[in-house]
Amino acid sequence: MTNQAEQAVTRPQGNTLAEIIPIGAAVENAPLRVGILGYRSHPYGGGQGIYIKYLSKALVEAGHEVEVISGEPYPHLDPRVKLIKLPGMNIYENGLRSLRPRHLLHWSNWVEWFGKLTGGFAEPLSFGLRVDQYLQRHGHRYDLIHDNQSLAYGMLDIQRRQPLVTTIHHPITSDKDIALGATAHWWQKLLIHRWYRFLGMQKKVARKLDHVVTVSRCSQRDIAAAFAMPEERIKLVYNGIDTDTFKPRPDVARKPLRIMATASADAPLKGVRYLIQAYAKLLPRYPGLELLMVSKPKPGGGTERLIARLGLTERIQFVSGISTEQLVRYYAEATLVVVPSIYEGFGLPAGEAMACGAPVVSTTGGALAEVVGDAGVLVPTRDAEAIEHAVAGLLDDPAARERHGSAGRERILEQFCWNVCAQQMTAYYREVLSTHANS
Repeated sequence: MTNQAEQAVTRPQGNTLAEIIPIGAAVENAPLRVGILGYRSHPYGGGQGIYIKYLSKALVEAGHEVEVISGEPYPHLDPRVKLIKLPGMNIYENGLRSLRPRHLLHWSNWVEWFGKLTGGFAEPLSFGLRVDQYLQRHGHRYDLIHDNQSLAYGMLDIQRRQPLVTTIHHPITSDKDIALGATAHWWQKLLIHRWYRFLGMQKKVARKLDHVVTVSRCSQRDIAAAFAMPEERIKLVYNGIDTDTFKPRPDVARKPLRIMATASADAPLKGVRYLIQAYAKLLPRYPGLELLMVSKPKPGGGTERLIARLGLTERIQFVSGISTEQLVRYYAEATLVVVPSIYEGFGLPAGEAMACGAPVVSTTGGALAEVVGDAGVLVPTRDAEAIEHAVAGLLDDPAARERHGSAGRERILEQFCWNVCAQQMTAYYREVLSTHANS
């Protein structure tokens, strides 16, 4: 049978460190060969894609050789980072009718297709099968493999052969609980339970992993509770923000009455409904107030219905698929940025806005309070009235906006930049490699 993974590899040209320094010869401070795994890694698909993009770049800048091994949709990477493509069926973009005869050559495609057919989410499981097969042949190229929360059964097979580090951003049990709480219909609850069946696999795998890292103290606590793991087994390495890209734009004038948010419009976890309700309450007092949403609501979905019910269809502007440069410009134009999330394992939108010098109103959901600290205005989750009052307070106080904008930029530079993340992650990699060398 044809090896699908072999066919799909985009091979780097020229010598790699694996051809120069044999496995086991790495010494302290020597460059490392790191393979980062992502079952879907597009930066517009959520924080995991952004994590892969910037962590891989920061590690390369720290002197390491990095390859990203990813399923579709593929990541946007720094030119110095090599991409190994492991295509699956990408059913959530291509649809169930995308099944072709060539897909029948590998049973991971059957797993992915039947998972979608029955209302489940099988991409992590099927990616684990593909990447395990690939690394059986090419694992010698890497000192260490770093999995980005696929938590698939295949990771346990990989761990038996070579050092493996796994990032868990936050327990997806939080997403499931919030999704269940957002619907009263029994049939929708059944669909949600079916979709999240992969959590059973993730819990089993997480407990058997030797080296787990997460991105906030909140996630550290929540993962330990949700996956029944000792908290001390979970290493903390904060995410970073690309402060060279996300930075103030003094050449761009702020619009006097624009609030902005970057959040998945129809994901209950992101709390967009509370921002929209707050916006509706603010309009009588600030008739010219704009709301710019970097998001794409589902046609006929809950967010669209809420907007129509409140009479805001012509008032809220949605943009999606924009470049990073355009996103930075939007942050520069915004009077302030709102992060209405119910839960965040880290909170990249808050960090990016702060890095751009935009004043931030954020909930305390998940790790957001850790990131924002006293550099922004914090409000409770699920509280449209609290968002309304916080936004009004900043709209009426230009000095406070200036103060929070400057403090936010300084906080990100000092505590949450990617070079700090890369240094801490490298130290953890070496700790893991030392443990394996002595075992």
